[in-house]
Formats: sequence, structure tokens, C-alpha cells
Amino acid sequence: MAEYLLPDVGEGLTEAEIVTWKVKVGDVVAINDVVVEIETAKSLVELPSPYAGTVTALLVPEGETVAVGTPIIAIGEAEIDLSNPAASGGGEGESLVGRTKAEGGSARRARRKPIGEAAGVYTARADVHDTYNQNATKQHEAVEGLVSAVVHDAEQQRGGVDEPAEPTARQDEVDRSGEVRVLAKPPVRKLAKDLGVDLTSLTPSGPGGAVTRADVEAAAGSVVEPVETGISTSSITGRTSTTGERETREPIKGVRKMMAGAMVQSAFTAPHVTEWVTLDATGTMEFVERLKKRREFKDVKVSPLLVLARAVMLAMRRTPEINSYWDEAAQEVVFKHYVNLGIAAATPRGLVVPNVKDAQELSLLELAQALNQLTATARDGKTQPAEMSGGTFTITNVGVFGVDAGTPIINPGESAILCFGAIKKQPWVSTSSTTGVDEIVVRHVTTLALAFDHRHIDGEKGSRFLADVASIVEDPAAALLF
Repeated sequence: MAEYLLPDVGEGLTEAEIVTWKVKVGDVVAINDVVVEIETAKSLVELPSPYAGTVTALLVPEGETVAVGTPIIAIGEAEIDLSNPAASGGGEGESLVGRTKAEGGSARRARRKPIGEAAGVYTARADVHDTYNQNATKQHEAVEGLVSAVVHDAEQQRGGVDEPAEPTARQDEVDRSGEVRVLAKPPVRKLAKDLGVDLTSLTPSGPGGAVTRADVEAAAGSVVEPVETGISTSSITGRTSTTGERETREPIKGVRKMMAGAMVQSAFTAPHVTEWVTLDATGTMEFVERLKKRREFKDVKVSPLLVLARAVMLAMRRTPEINSYWDEAAQEVVFKHYVNLGIAAATPRGLVVPNVKDAQELSLLELAQALNQLTATARDGKTQPAEMSGGTFTITNVGVFGVDAGTPIINPGESAILCFGAIKKQPWVSTSSTTGVDEIVVRHVTTLALAFDHRHIDGEKGSRFLADVASIVEDPAAALLF
């Protein structure tokens, strides 16, 4: 039997949360089959199995956070005939899976080297591992008892016996101890957690004795209907309880925990300066409409963000300090001769900032395709750690929420971040090109806000960069001047 240890799927990650098991005990898996989805401090990641065989134990329950190196699943080589425990070589009432785990645990304990001079003093991790083994053994014994009872009942029915089989002592033990986990799908478990409902207290009504969504809603006292407001039902139910609670608590972990730490580090190490410019973006809106009509862009989503992204990379040519960072340890400013363009994306699990690698090398069409892929992956929660590392400059688009602008916080390892506000039709004072007379016209207006590290980017450099970006957004043809 092989145990799969939780790997470090990122750069120096120390822990991860078990989100969803993709397999169950008894399933046969092949090498590279996805067995579990985990959440690290950077993203959701699906882990493939490095072993082939039968799943004999899930050592960590869903929702638990464990350290890298912790055994999370056990995979054996041979399948087990649960309908005939005696044929498996076990004595009466003995679980083969349980005995195998017990023997494996004994062997592991024999192999462990004691630390210190006192024999028998083992690492805390070994003790935790033993606890997992004991709990898993009890669960497997209970499950095998249930399977044996079902098989026995089926054989009686085939033989014409109508009387129900008497419950075995093992079934009574399962009922009394509550060791067997309640059957419920992950979304139902989450709903129960959000509403504060104890699954073990419910009478299941689903097939196979599974607790259903209706069971949970009935226990909570009301049915939670989706609300068409752009806010997910889970975000509402997670904060509005029908059980009379005035407060609920939500653990800070995974992506949200990493984001919070990074923002605190940045805010209190780099002196932020923010500058704003409000501009007429009608030229960009007209240019976007022309692009949408071109044949090569027909299968690509084109938005003003594409023009802004290109403007940022062109403006960096005149102000390379924007694409650098302050190395405190070496007391050096490191200039990057490539642009890994980050786009901040809000996801249900927190803010992530994937980046387009070497964006300065891409054509306008290639950049549009890369931005489409980046945002789609982030929206699905599938952004990988490698896609979020190595960023050199970030754009945060708050305009999609109808917000005019903001004061963004610089990502660690970078020196500037640009906030893109909503583009709205507003009255604008314009000078007629023919008469030279000022007139009020309706234009598409937006606001850009640039936050930069004032340790090595002074006001002149920050202002020049922001003005260059604004000039291209006002008139995309100005890009020819850079």
C-alpha cells in the first residue's frame, strides 16, 4: 500500500486545504488520474495520483488544512471482496482493510527512529498519522458491515425469502457510535455549514440514505432561493443565517489569506503615491468597435482593457522605472526588460493576479487572445501558481463594477499598479477643430489612477507615465509616436 503525501505545488508553499475528493474508498485509480482538488495560498489545484491501485483510505476530510508532506490518501494494489470478509483471510468480525492499516502502522512505527535519547519519543506528525489510521480503520469496519448486510439481504431476496434480515451487531454499533460519515454531496455539506445545520441530526430522504438540499433547508426553517443581483447564493447564505444567529465567522485561509498578507506587506514597506487623470476615452471606444468588425478579431472578445494594456507597455519605453522593483536586501533597483502584465481578477475564493508572460512581444490580436484566456481561467478558479508568479506590472479594472477609480495597493515584487475606472457618457468641454470655439458635448469619460513606489519613482516619472498612457487611450493613433 502506498500513501500519497501532500506535495508542494507552488513555490515554497507550506500547507493546503482539501476542498473536494474526486474519488472514494474502493475506487480504482490509474497513474495521473485526478484524485483531489486542493486550495493553496495561490489557487485551486487538482492533484493527479502518482500511484495505480485501489483507494483504501481518505486520510484527510474535506475542508481541513494540512501541512505539505502529510499523508492524504492511501492506495493499495489489490481489490478487496467486501461481501466475504472471511474469504479475505480475516477472522470473525475482523476487517481486512483495518488489519492491513494496523499492520502497516506497526511496520511504520518499527521503522521510525526515536528522537532524543528516550526511545519511544516520536515526532508529533507520526502521532497524528496514527490517529488518522485508527479513525480510518473504524470507518472501514463500519462500512464493511453495512456492505455485508446489503449483500446478505440481496441473496435472501433471490432465494425467495421475504422476511427482512435482522440487523447485525455491527450495524447497531454503527448507529450507536455515529462513526460513519453522513452521506451528502459537497454542495449540500457547504449549504449545511453556511446555515449552521448539523447533518448528523437530520433524517435523510435522498437515495441510498443521502441527505438532500431540501433536508437541510427544511431543518434551517426556510428555503434559500437564488437572488438575481450578481451576488452568489453562497455569499448571501454565508452571512445571513435563518437560525437566529447575529454573527457568523469565516476562516481566513487559502488565496484570501495569501492576498491579505501580501497587501499588508506592500502597504507597510513601500511608500505609495497615487495620481489621477480623468480623460476622454471616446477615441478608444470607437477603435474597439472597429476592431470588432475586423475578420481576425471575430472570435475574440475585444474591450477597452486591450487598448489600455497596449498603452501601458508602450509608455514603459519612456519610463522604464515603472517596470522595475526595489530590492531592499541588495539595495538595488532591478529593471525588467520584459513585461509580465498582471490583471487583477476577483474570484469567489479571493483576489488573484495572473499575468501574461512577455506581453511586450505579442501583437494586438495575440494580446487580446491572452487576456481572454487569462480572465476565463481565473473566473473558473483554475489559475495555477506559475501563472501568478513573476509579475512586473498590474492593471486592476474596477470599471467592470461601475466604480470611477480607487487607490490600489502595489503587488509585492512590483513598483506600480494602474487602476482603470468605469467608462461613462458624461458632458465634456471640447474645442471645435474648425471654429476653435469651446462647446459642451457628450463623450465617453474615464479615470485612471496610478499608484507607485516613491522610493525610486519620483513624481515626474510617475506623472509622465500616466500622461503617456492617457494620451494613447484618448487617441489610439498616438501609439505610433512611441
